[in-house]
Amino acid sequence: MLCFVDESGDTGLKVGKGSSPFFTVALVLFPDEEDANACDQRISLLRHELGVSKDFEFHFVETPNRIKEAFFKAVVPYNFFYFAFTINKAGLFSDGFKYKDSFYKYTCKLLFENAMLHLEKAIIVFDGTGSRQFKQELQAYLKRKMNEDSFRIHKVRVEDSKRNNLIQLADLVCGAVAQSLKPPRKDRWDFRRMISHRELVCQVWPRMLNEVKKQEYLKKKVEAAVKRRPRKKKG
Repeated sequence: MLCFVDESGDTGLKVGKGSSPFFTVALVLFPDEEDANACDQRISLLRHELGVSKDFEFHFVETPNRIKEAFFKAVVPYNFFYFAFTINKAGLFSDGFKYKDSFYKYTCKLLFENAMLHLEKAIIVFDGTGSRQFKQELQAYLKRKMNEDSFRIHKVRVEDSKRNNLIQLADLVCGAVAQSLKPPRKDRWDFRRMISHRELVCQVWPRMLNEVKKQEYLKKKVEAAVKRRPRKKKG
């Protein structure tokens, strides 16, 4: 079993000041390695059919719509499925989300929890961005969280998306999901609709801002800060 993971958006929380309103992580799962290899070869052949360089990288944001449409038409016959998890930043208020690595790891944990029952001795392949230490931490984190009661993750690898067609597939799938969350674009569902029969779970969290919980959280923060203040000595 092979799984390929990529993301769309950023982990910044300055929405409206440069940060994206959503952060999406997608996991593309091939139950059989033969299907993964066949899809890999089909993507390589597609470059020749489109008349682009053999080194051309399929990337959702930078790829013209006509090429994205040809890409999805080429890959949907192959036996893969996908999961996606989107963080709606407007609903976040915990300080823990201010830390980029923690934000990313937590989003991955939620994604993999949704995919958990479909994973068995899976090899997980991430795009090769980020520090070596973070990659090692992410591998240990996922194995610890997912292998508590069953051998769901066998190995976590990091590879360069430029040299891996199936990470590029995960990129385009993730981009299609992310675009579907961007109203008022009339075409926002076009690409996600093309791969809808390959979708297993696609979740947005939190669905709405819970103002009551936010105020309770902020109140507790203030109370904790007051308790930490040194008391003034009398006299």
